[in-house]
Amino acid sequence: MNDQHIASAFDRDLEAIQAQIMKMGGLVENAILEAAISLESRDEERAEAVRRADKVIDALEESINEEAARVIALRAPTAIDLRLVLTVIKVSANLERIGDYAKNMAKRTGVLAQMAPVDDSAGALRRMAREVERMLKDALDAYIARDAELAQDVIDRDREIDQMYNALFREFLTFMMEDPRNITACMHLHFIAKNVERMGDHVTAIAEQVVYLVTGAHPDETRTKADKTSLPVE
Repeated sequence: MNDQHIASAFDRDLEAIQAQIMKMGGLVENAILEAAISLESRDEERAEAVRRADKVIDALEESINEEAARVIALRAPTAIDLRLVLTVIKVSANLERIGDYAKNMAKRTGVLAQMAPVDDSAGALRRMAREVERMLKDALDAYIARDAELAQDVIDRDREIDQMYNALFREFLTFMMEDPRNITACMHLHFIAKNVERMGDHVTAIAEQVVYLVTGAHPDETRTKADKTSLPVE
């Protein structure tokens, strides 16, 4: 098998894997939005659909990893091509984690539906999740277009998600202090807010992989988080 044939076979394999990545990305984007909408509308059936769909996301990640391992074993990619394959593996891993956080949000919908609403907290969480979904869409667009500038923009926007989380955290503390009956609901809402903030971190990690893929260098690692609550809630 000549080098040109090997190269074209690698390209075909990579295109197939990238098609799976984009399918997975679309499912994760939908999971974020559906989980947030189900929370705000207290729609338990919609939340359950998000939980069921997570199994498809998990299966896609497993398929991508298996295909990537096969490509590495069969095609013996060059250093640059290997970077492409490793990026695919890391992107799919981050997508899977984002899907898990969306599933976790959906799990709490049923619990919160039995409690009195706390101001417009669910609406604020939906808006925060919507921003994360937009970041994810741009990160995936940057990956396909090999657009380091767009990827860097996504990285920079994570600070806005952190600030939204910080504001919600302060609001939840205020609600709990004003009325102890809000404590249980606010604790659940805080877990959700932290999950959405962590989604933003994983989207940022995808964007960082795009910058590395395009430039061969990692983004500035001195970037500081704007999350000031220091509560390690997963």
